[in-house]
Order: sequence, then structure tokens, then C-alpha cells
Amino acid sequence: MSASTAMELASRDILALLPHRYPFLLVDRVLEIEPYKRLLALKNITINEPFFQGHFPEYPVMPGVLILESLAQAGGLLVASSIPDEMQDKIFLFTGVDKVRFRKPVFPGDRMYLHITYDRHRLNLWRMSGQAVVEDRMVAQGIFSATIVNREDR
Repeated sequence: MSASTAMELASRDILALLPHRYPFLLVDRVLEIEPYKRLLALKNITINEPFFQGHFPEYPVMPGVLILESLAQAGGLLVASSIPDEMQDKIFLFTGVDKVRFRKPVFPGDRMYLHITYDRHRLNLWRMSGQAVVEDRMVAQGIFSATIVNREDR
């Protein structure tokens, strides 16, 4: 795939690239990818999400840490799509988040778009920016750093 080609990933493709599974897989579809540039993904927020049972029963709102996890998983998909051959038997682990801001709450019924922008990488260390958007309004943003390690390293 060339760096100028935008492409889409369905759920089976996401499952092939990420180790996450229900209830912790927080990306439903990738709408666009430009390797080493950007990714646009979608997370549909439903009342059936298990975290809404306790966060909060009378006022269901998506936990901010799970919004960040959605962005992190989308970032992992951008990296895995950029270097697919190098990801064999590897896993993408986040090492830090900076300048995180939560702007608006996310509720059941929202469609949360995850915008990831590649910043840079050096060796196995990657840096990217992310924004979560609902109805054209930013709900969260941050800068993420991560590393690629062997799956068997503990």
C-alpha cells in the first residue's frame, strides 16, 4: 500500500491488527488510513457498553480513560498499518500521554470519531496526536507515545 492511498478497515481487519477483544476493543471501524500520516476511525457508543452499569447508572457518561484508550487503539492501528511486516509477533504498548484535555462528555448514542495524526518515530518509539470528536465538536485530545515490543517479553 502506498503512503498516498487512503483505505478502510472493517472489524475483521481490526481484530487481525489489535490484540484487544470484547469488552475492551474500542474501535468499531477505520474509515480512512494514510500510513505514516493519519487515521480516521469510528466508535459507536451504545447503552449496552458494560461500563455504563456503574458509570453512572443515573447519568451514563463514557469514562475519560476509555476515550483515551479508544484513541490509543486507533493509534496502534495507524502504526500496525504503516509497518505491517514489522508487527509480526509484536505488540504496541503506550508509554505516555501528554497535554490531555477533556472538552465534552460522551453519551450513549454518540458516534465518536477518532482522528490520529502521525508525528514522528525513532527506532521502536512512536509519537502521535489524537482527537476524539462527536458531532463536529472535540470531546478529548492528547499526544500519545508508544513503543513496539515482542509479545513474549514480560
